[in-house]
Amino acid sequence: MAQIFDRSSNALARMSLVLTGLIVIALGVTLDQLQRSPWVTRQGQRAEQPVPFSHRHHVEGLGLQCQYCHTTVEKSSYAGIPPTRTCMNCHAQIWTNAQLLEPVRHSWATGESIPWIKVHDLPDFVYFSHEIHVNKGIGCASCHGRVDEMPLMYAQNTLQMEWCLNCHRNPAKNLRPTSQIYNMAWEGPTTDHPVWCAAADGKAGVPTAQSVNCTTRNPGGADAEMASLELPATGAKGLAGDVAAAVPEVAPVYRKFTSQEDLGKFLVVHYKIRPPKDLSSCEVCHR
Repeated sequence: MAQIFDRSSNALARMSLVLTGLIVIALGVTLDQLQRSPWVTRQGQRAEQPVPFSHRHHVEGLGLQCQYCHTTVEKSSYAGIPPTRTCMNCHAQIWTNAQLLEPVRHSWATGESIPWIKVHDLPDFVYFSHEIHVNKGIGCASCHGRVDEMPLMYAQNTLQMEWCLNCHRNPAKNLRPTSQIYNMAWEGPTTDHPVWCAAADGKAGVPTAQSVNCTTRNPGGADAEMASLELPATGAKGLAGDVAAAVPEVAPVYRKFTSQEDLGKFLVVHYKIRPPKDLSSCEVCHR
């Protein structure tokens, strides 16, 4: 009986299996790169806004603070878009006839909101709180980039889950003193530009980050160990008790930091940042 398939059919079958595997792998790699691409994340894309608002002009040029417009960034889950009234605080006096500001004047006259296009738009199932991040030492530039250098606003980072997890696995690389949260030019301590920090005992009802005081100027002599004066407890009676009550608080002991890694580890401890193993619940970010 003659053979139905030629001997070359075996080679063709092997080649087809290999080719199918290569196609599947190539398709997977393509889809993986596609979902990370700016076409999906809109990273670096400048949306066409009804008013071409320039952060560079207002922040770097005029020196406006972030909180002037984004009033809820420290106490709410969202930073907030400023109402038209905030714009008119200045533009009722300057550039009153500028054509670019016509949508602002129309909104002020009619009470209709300006239809801004959201640049940093997370999925509806993701819960992100500006309040907790800002009060735990995450600066604006860590997520939004150098906003003060953007003539037109765009997303600096992908804001995808992978990007968020990379920070939560090692938050020390992005932590900074709370006094530097709105400093867009913050680059962390170096050998030439060290930072000194001191931590006090936390108080009930006070954010943990406020117990840490940092400065870029040498406190002078604060690096040395400080001896404590042995005295009875403040509840003691008599002269010793009066002297103890009159003793001023011990000055904080400052530590010198010359690298972001060392400073970050210090802040992780005193800011009481939860480690990744304590963030395993999906409900932390997904509601």
